[in-house]
Amino acid sequence: MVATPPPADRDILREMGDLGEQIRAACATVAARAGQVQVEHGAIEAYARTLSGLAPEPDPDPDAHRLLAGRDELAAFWLTLDAINFGSGWFPTLRKRPGRSGYFTVASALRARFARAGPWSAQQLSAMQAAELAAVLDQDPAHELMSLFAASLRDLGVHLLLEHDGSFTALVDSAPGAQAMAARLGSWSSFADSSSYHGLAVPFLKRAQIAAADLTRAGVAAFRDLDRLTMFADNLVPHVLRLDGVLSWDPQLVTRVARGELLDHGSPEEVEIRACAVHAVELLVAALPGSCAADVDQLLWNRGQQPRYKASPRHRCRCTAY
Repeated sequence: MVATPPPADRDILREMGDLGEQIRAACATVAARAGQVQVEHGAIEAYARTLSGLAPEPDPDPDAHRLLAGRDELAAFWLTLDAINFGSGWFPTLRKRPGRSGYFTVASALRARFARAGPWSAQQLSAMQAAELAAVLDQDPAHELMSLFAASLRDLGVHLLLEHDGSFTALVDSAPGAQAMAARLGSWSSFADSSSYHGLAVPFLKRAQIAAADLTRAGVAAFRDLDRLTMFADNLVPHVLRLDGVLSWDPQLVTRVARGELLDHGSPEEVEIRACAVHAVELLVAALPGSCAADVDQLLWNRGQQPRYKASPRHRCRCTAY
């Protein structure tokens, strides 16, 4: 039985209201005002028809996520992984496993650690240091990303200890739905992800939302409101949508990204890229009866692993959002 959210979480949910609607409204506003990124409204219907009836494409690296474990350990795996599911701006500088991207290098190393030694406890996470984590991920402990990863895991561990007696499943069971889980996680620094666009707050909450979806897909949670989540705004789905003609960018922005220039997190162009992708996916969902943003996101993200999309640079910025 799903428990009633504790008072602090009820305050968060009351303040945020319908989280998905708040994100959708903010992203629609950004899309309407955007100067460097545009949604090609005329392409939506035709593109939606190419997606109609398609199941999400196969996980491009299923071994990175395959873990034979009970519910407690699966909850620990997905919450731990999503707490460090960022760093795409640094991925070109990581030591990658053969044939694996930056994300799958991190995910597969973490899965191997869980398979070998089980999860870190909340107490262990609360004391995590960059050197310990770097050894697990086979990375340089002095790499900036290792310190950021360790800080995020410490925050996760502290919240679990203070609010859920150190239990990953207690955290999951305390949330009445996916939106509530995303709102709760999004209030922690380990999952924080909100930008400002000319004074407008845009709470993307990419990793908080994807954690709720991952927990549900793994069978850890039974959230029934996944359809209320938005696309998980990163740098790959916008890239797929641009190459497929659903988004268009100012030519100067295309040139900057093509030459590998890092964008500033929270800059108008970076917020426009993410927000316009969220809005475009909402338009696709509206044109695809029975679909939801989380499923369209999964389909497009997996599609982005194909050589055509890998061959062209996507935008990168160094942040803890994605």
